[in-house]
Amino acid sequence: MINGLKKDTLIKLKFRTMKMKLTLLVTALILGFASKLEAQVPNDCYETLSLFVEPAKAKNYEGALPNYEKVITECPKFSLATYQYGAKMFAYFVKNGDKSKVEDLIKSYEDRMAYFPSKTKKGKTLAAIAQVKYDNKIGTKMQQFLAFDNAYKEDAETFTSPKSLYTYFSLAVDLYETGEKPIEDVFDLYEIVYLKIENEKIALATKLTELLNKKESGANLTSKESKRLKGYETNLAAYGKVTKSLEGKLGKLADCENLIPLYSKDFEAKKHDIKWVKKAASRLSAKECTEDPLFIKLVRQLDNLEPTSESKLYLSQLERNKGNISKSIAYLEESAEMQTDNFKKARIYYRIAELKRKQGSNSSARKYYNKALKYNPSYGRCYLRIARMYSKSSSNCGSTVFEKRAVNWLAANMADKAARVDASIAKDARAAAESYRQRAPSKSDIFSEGMAGKTISFNCWIGGSVKVPNL
Repeated sequence: MINGLKKDTLIKLKFRTMKMKLTLLVTALILGFASKLEAQVPNDCYETLSLFVEPAKAKNYEGALPNYEKVITECPKFSLATYQYGAKMFAYFVKNGDKSKVEDLIKSYEDRMAYFPSKTKKGKTLAAIAQVKYDNKIGTKMQQFLAFDNAYKEDAETFTSPKSLYTYFSLAVDLYETGEKPIEDVFDLYEIVYLKIENEKIALATKLTELLNKKESGANLTSKESKRLKGYETNLAAYGKVTKSLEGKLGKLADCENLIPLYSKDFEAKKHDIKWVKKAASRLSAKECTEDPLFIKLVRQLDNLEPTSESKLYLSQLERNKGNISKSIAYLEESAEMQTDNFKKARIYYRIAELKRKQGSNSSARKYYNKALKYNPSYGRCYLRIARMYSKSSSNCGSTVFEKRAVNWLAANMADKAARVDASIAKDARAAAESYRQRAPSKSDIFSEGMAGKTISFNCWIGGSVKVPNL
């Protein structure tokens, strides 16, 4: 009987051991810890990993730290989670003042790239390392810059951090000011970083607009869609702030007083270099140095060498300077048709829209604002301009005072869209939306007119309809 009990006890112990191993294995697979289980992985790697990951998941980093060294020493290739939670852990310690963990944080990123290259975004990770070095003053400014530069050149696609993109450019300006970089390099990098940010904004705004349109159609967003919507808005806001910071950092370096002498001295030597002519004309145009004779020479030379979207754009500016608006618009149309970059195409259509609006052609202006939004959904200024045109047209839309004032609800909706897709103008857009709602019918107006929940259609140039709010 005693032997039977011992045997039964041994069986139970073996069963419990097997069950524990199975539980750890299943947990690792479900949570994505065991990215690639190898045939010869030691059985205790499951347990070793669990001892580190479980407290790390609960943000008990003090409890997790003693087990980290054992995992990376004995089971370095066992799980991606080792380095995911390792980076979070060391970042926590560094953020809270423990600078001795900076090198550990950098090594956790480096080990991840070494052991899990196919599951690591190289540009993102290298930029994170560069940012850690910058934040903690490791190396000279040139060394810090080169770390970011290497990250961008290795994998520009995944180098998307707004903070790191700004730091990358900011260091270039600092190096120019200390005489370690020529101003031309600063201008080149500004264009690269600015365009990168704008393209990221376009991608985010496209996704955001799809969800906003779904919501406006009356459909309910799923919990995942609502979470994504919030994420898109947060990231767009971050990129919007960086755009402003970039312009502030560049400051007066790129004003006409610096640009014109810079390109004038090289014109004769480089006027047959198409890339140089394009670059010079682009920068003078961006800073509105279009009245200077150098700009005219550059435009004519560019159109002679290679008629492009840019050359037509600059010819448009020359015609506008002379007051030939219709001819200016014609050149802009040509420029838009030739342009292949969506961000640049959107800006051209915006210019046409602005000229049309100033001429009083509201319907035509809206058409071109919408064309701009088609190619750059984050172009909030387009929504804001349409909102302003709607509100200004209220006295000419509708057969009753109530209907005329109801136009302001449409204007407010447009201003709301502007705020959601473009952080750079969000404050002004929200203020505009509130102003338009103040001009719309009040609750007492809605009640006295018996209009709650009804739909008002507009027969003026605005067209469309608006639903009166329920009381």
